[in-house]
Amino acid sequence: MASERDVRAKLQRAGQDHLLRFWADLAPELRAALLAELSSLEADALREHCQRASAASALASGPLPDLAARLQPLPPERLGSAIRCDQETRLRWEEEGFRQIALNKVAVLLLAGGQGTRLGVTYPKGMYQVGLPSQKTLYQLQAERIRRVQQLAGQRLGTHCTVPWYIMTSEFTLGPTIKFFKEHDFFHLDPANVVLFEQRMLPAVTFEGKAILERKDKVAMAPDGNGGLYCALADHQILEDMEQRGVEFVHVYCVDNILVRLADPAFIGFCVLQGADCGAKVVEKAYPEEPVGVVCQVDGVPQVVEYSEISPEIARQCGADGGLLYNAGNICNHFFTRGFLDMVIREFEPLLKLHVAVKKVPYVDEEGNLVKPLRPNGIKMEKFVFDVLPFAKNFVAFEVCREEEFSPLKNADTADRDNPSTSRRALLVQHYRWALQAGAHFLDVHGVQLPEQSGLLPNGDPPAICEISPLVSYSGEGLETYLQGRKLQSPFILDEDQARLLQSQEC
Repeated sequence: MASERDVRAKLQRAGQDHLLRFWADLAPELRAALLAELSSLEADALREHCQRASAASALASGPLPDLAARLQPLPPERLGSAIRCDQETRLRWEEEGFRQIALNKVAVLLLAGGQGTRLGVTYPKGMYQVGLPSQKTLYQLQAERIRRVQQLAGQRLGTHCTVPWYIMTSEFTLGPTIKFFKEHDFFHLDPANVVLFEQRMLPAVTFEGKAILERKDKVAMAPDGNGGLYCALADHQILEDMEQRGVEFVHVYCVDNILVRLADPAFIGFCVLQGADCGAKVVEKAYPEEPVGVVCQVDGVPQVVEYSEISPEIARQCGADGGLLYNAGNICNHFFTRGFLDMVIREFEPLLKLHVAVKKVPYVDEEGNLVKPLRPNGIKMEKFVFDVLPFAKNFVAFEVCREEEFSPLKNADTADRDNPSTSRRALLVQHYRWALQAGAHFLDVHGVQLPEQSGLLPNGDPPAICEISPLVSYSGEGLETYLQGRKLQSPFILDEDQARLLQSQEC
């Protein structure tokens, strides 16, 4: 470890020597911890980071003035749709996806570096329960979907296959996530196929370009955004691990979507058959001002344009069919070939745009007292995973149904949307719909059969509560075996044990 003298000289070169201003107050063990943290920061990189953060925060935000002339929707040849395709085409995509999974060529990669701060919790989002009857967490639902898609692919091709699960964490989430997985026996996945790794951290910076101390002995650090994936892949030799396993295709997604289909065979198959090196799932925007990025083209090059960069006039433009012209909402759900990821790491990662997030960052004042600001006082610089789209040689987008595949968990229940209640309802409404389609009938508390309708109650809940384990059905398939003609009392949980019991009984 570097000495105090070396670290102090480095900080002076970077213009950040204030980070040692409480040195005399620190006990030996706290001095050692601070030196270890500061030793990992290169002087030139630290100076550049702080200067760029300050300069970027001073730039005007809002719609880009010259965007209208440069913007175009994706051309039809770049866009597939799970909604508008015919059954034969969808089956062809799924068959190809299952074939690649069965050949052990597909991995999933979870972006899980963020804490559940906006949810009002201090632990990783993946450990959160939204209040399902089963009390399953997001991590458990995702693990069980991996197990089910492995099973389906293996059954189709008569083989045993593995979908490795790579999980990118941060300094904040790595330890709790490892502990949680061990406590739950990795949800019956082989631990050798669950690979956790950590993204880099960057100092939070004041508007004047000074790194922030959150304690006398600790710099305020933040994950470098989900676009930190590419550096983290290189730091931890993840692509080398994938190559050893024979993985060629990677499905990357965010932790907070309760409806996410991991290693989705239709998405994988579509991208592979199109010869794509990079792909993105999209949903139709719910309304023009919906705060989601738009997958489109700028100067003929595919990219995601943030909603804050698009003027209301552009957002409201309609196409020939009467729908929104720029309606391909980004849901942070991507397909990459391993070759493309390798090219990004080797050639393009330094070119990725840095995005400014202005935050309330706790800090110590000149007297060493902790201050929790009421207004934003600091800058966190982030990279976004989708900013590699312009570097793709063959980018495609894949439209999916929002009600089937997208319900993010961002906020506490005090918010109007994207909260635990909306996530829970999205899953339960989906499962109620699946059960009806499989021929089930539901009874009310008095044993009277409910009308067979998919309409929701005034509060958004389904008429009956039905939860279906991912271990029984990945996307609604095969439920007729268990539910056809059944009269079910709400709440009803169809797990593996219940499925075996129903299968052994005559309807």
